[in-house]
Amino acid sequence: MSAFPLQPGSTIGIVGGGQLGRMLALAAARLGLRVAVLAREEGSPAGQVSAVELVGRYDDPAAVAKLAAISQAVTFEFENIPAAVLAAVGDTPIAPPAQALAVSQDRVEEKSFLNAHGLPTTPFAAIDSAADIAPALARLGAPALLKTRREGYDGKGQAWVNRTDEAEAAFAAIGARPAILEAKAPFVRELSVIAARGRDGETAVYPLGENHHEGGILRTTLAPAVVEQAVADEALRIATTLLAALGYVGVIGVELFQLADGTLLVNEFAPRVHNTGHWTLDGCEVDQFENHIRAVAGWPLGPTHALARTEMTNLLGAEAHDWPRLAADPAARLWLYGKREAAPGRKMGHVNRLSPL
Repeated sequence: MSAFPLQPGSTIGIVGGGQLGRMLALAAARLGLRVAVLAREEGSPAGQVSAVELVGRYDDPAAVAKLAAISQAVTFEFENIPAAVLAAVGDTPIAPPAQALAVSQDRVEEKSFLNAHGLPTTPFAAIDSAADIAPALARLGAPALLKTRREGYDGKGQAWVNRTDEAEAAFAAIGARPAILEAKAPFVRELSVIAARGRDGETAVYPLGENHHEGGILRTTLAPAVVEQAVADEALRIATTLLAALGYVGVIGVELFQLADGTLLVNEFAPRVHNTGHWTLDGCEVDQFENHIRAVAGWPLGPTHALARTEMTNLLGAEAHDWPRLAADPAARLWLYGKREAAPGRKMGHVNRLSPL
C-alpha cells in the first residue's frame, strides 16, 4: 500500500496510451514523478514521453497487474476499461475509483445515479429491444435520441427516432444492443465543467467552457464561458455534488445542456481528464492534467482560475499537416499528440488561442 502524498520519483501507472495519457505524463514529469503506461502498441503517444511503456490489452487482468506492480498509484485515461479488470491492481491505490468508472460505462445507470443525487438530466427510458421504443417514444416525445447503453463516443452508436415506424431501423443502426432513449433536450448551448477532488476531499473547479461540435465531434471550446452567476453557481453545485457522491479522486469532466431559462441538465460525465478541458493547458495557472496527477498522488490541488480567455480548437485528421503555419502563428499554442496516421476525424492535436479576460 502506498503512503500519500507520493514522493517525487514515485511511479504513477496509467492505463491507456493515447493523447490524454501523454499530457498526463508530461504533467507528472514537471512534478518530478515517473509514469508507466499500459498501451495497446509500442510507441504510443503516451509511451513516447513516459519512463516505462508496457504493451498489452486493457481488458487483460495480467497486463493491468503488471502495471500495478511497478506503480505506487494507478489511474486511467479513458472509461471503456472493464471495471472488473481494475481489481487486478490489488493493493495499489487506484483513482478515480472503480465505482465512478462502472457508473459512467452504462448510460442508464449513469442517469439514474445522477437523478438519485438531485442532479437533473433529460428524461430517458431503458431500451432492451426494438419493441420497447414505441411506448418510450410516446412517453418522452419525438424526436428522441437512441444510444447504446455502453461504449460509443464522438457521435458513434447513436440514432434519432422521429416516428414509431423507425424503431426497428434505429435499433438495427446501433447494432441491436441494449440502449437508452433520451428525450430531446431543448438546449440553447452546450457547456462543460472540469473539476478535481483530492484524496483529502479538497475540491477545485475550473470556469465553465462553451462547446461546439461538428458531426458529433468536439470542434471548439471557448472558456471561460460568458454565463450568469446563477448558472456558474449551479454548475459548481453539480460538480461538487457529483464528486462527493462518487467518493471521487482526480479530475472529472461533466457535460451540460443549458436551457433557455438558464437551467442546466447533465448530459454525461467522464471519469477522467476531458477534451473540453484542454484550454486549461494555456489558459490556467494549473491545468487539468497537473491537477489530476496532484490528486492521484495525494498532493494539494493547484489554483483553477483562468489567466486568459481561451479558444481551443481540435485538429482533426489532415488538419494536423498544417503544423508549420500554426507553429509560426504567435497567437497559437500548438499541441500535437505524436500519432502516426492522420485518419479522417481522428484527433491529432489541438490549438489554444489566448486573449485578455
